Amino acid sequence: MTKRLEAEWMARADLAALVAALGRENVRYVGGAVRDSLLGAPVKDIDMATVLHPEEIMRRLDVAAIRKVPTGIKHGTVTAVLPGGPVEITTLRHDVSTDGRRATVAFASDWREDAARRDFTINALYADTLTGEVFDWFGGLADLDARRVRFIGDAAQRIREDHLRILRYFRFQARFGAQPADKQAEEACHNLAATLKGLSRERVGMETMNLLGLPDPAPTVARMEELGVLREILPEADVPALARLVASEKAQGIAPDPLRRLAALVPQQPGLAEQVTARFRLSGAQRKRLSLAAARTDDMPSARELAYRLGRKEALDRLLLAGADTSPLTGWDIPLFPVKGGQIVARGVSAGPQVAATLRKVEDCWIAAGFPSDPATIDAMLDKELGS
Repeated sequence: MTKRLEAEWMARADLAALVAALGRENVRYVGGAVRDSLLGAPVKDIDMATVLHPEEIMRRLDVAAIRKVPTGIKHGTVTAVLPGGPVEITTLRHDVSTDGRRATVAFASDWREDAARRDFTINALYADTLTGEVFDWFGGLADLDARRVRFIGDAAQRIREDHLRILRYFRFQARFGAQPADKQAEEACHNLAATLKGLSRERVGMETMNLLGLPDPAPTVARMEELGVLREILPEADVPALARLVASEKAQGIAPDPLRRLAALVPQQPGLAEQVTARFRLSGAQRKRLSLAAARTDDMPSARELAYRLGRKEALDRLLLAGADTSPLTGWDIPLFPVKGGQIVARGVSAGPQVAATLRKVEDCWIAAGFPSDPATIDAMLDKELGS
């Protein structure tokens, strides 16, 4: 029985115009949009595969006055910029050579050949742009029904072609997979885990963060540790701490945050956080936040004081990592300290270090009093500090 894709996004007028420009016989929907629609999940990105070469794609888009961006022209990808969102259009390909980090590809004309070079069966599903007929050469539909993440062909060979597929496997397992997991896939990931060391830090960091951003990556990360994969990318990981953080987030209705999850895995050592930041090539802002989380102690001030001194996101990190209550921050705006140095000078204190020291003491009192805003209370604090 033919499986047909039925999704609201397929009725978009801008997609119909794109299909008309390229020729319905030349294009099919592919990948995540097909997979997620079949699962009834939200669709973020729409991709098309085509027998047309990039130059012809661009020519036809020009004729139809559809804006285009040659995002990956060497690899056959052109992005059509549509009112409803961009669509990546990629020429059918087959691998000429691979070295585990990058592939040399050639354009192809056979749909099955293009599908065969993809990683997992559930990602190798194509759909007719009009009828929604699904084309499945490798059992992806059955794997979707079984919630099974399975490599196309020999798992070890697919990983040797691109070592990042090890991390992609665990990300897809965390998102789509059920238990028991595919034995061949896990065995190949275990045997080839050391190949991850040959990948760029950026690729490993990005894929790791994508995994940690999923609703509950903790069981999958624990399995990565059991299979010897986690030690290749994060040997210092505190895996039980991740499970505790996820439970705390769920209990308090806090959205997942991949950097906070990474902070849970990194032991409470700022120096170690710096090493992880460099290893994953994180940004300066991410480095600062990770280091602040790693500097946490068991003796923690109130939620609002944390937010005032560190920032809201950083306070949430520390509170959730400790399993503490975050509700005092709900609907609370971090106030500005209402006292300026000029007010201290006006009361007879000479400009200089004493003004700064006095401000710090008054600020501490103001925080301890719960951030009062009325002038009378603040004046009283100044009087007390200055002995007026």
